[in-house]
Amino acid sequence: MNVTLIVLGVYVLLNLLSFGMFVWDKHKAKNDQWRTPESTLILSALLGPFGATAGMKLARHKTQKLKFKLVYIFLVIHVIIIVYLGYGALF
Repeated sequence: MNVTLIVLGVYVLLNLLSFGMFVWDKHKAKNDQWRTPESTLILSALLGPFGATAGMKLARHKTQKLKFKLVYIFLVIHVIIIVYLGYGALF
């Protein structure tokens, strides 16, 4: 199997996991249950910022907290890396 496809698959799974973590934490917050630590959510956003951003927007969760503005910085960094890697693959 192609290494690129494996890396892409893992990246997609990390983003899906990050999305699920944010949505699930919002669900737990509404039901007054044990919550996911913010440091864990930030780490998941670092690894899967597309999923984290989607989860934050969809669930309206952690959007006002200053430290979660980092998610958008992670997203921009990932976009830059993806564009760089994509550009490098063309030449």
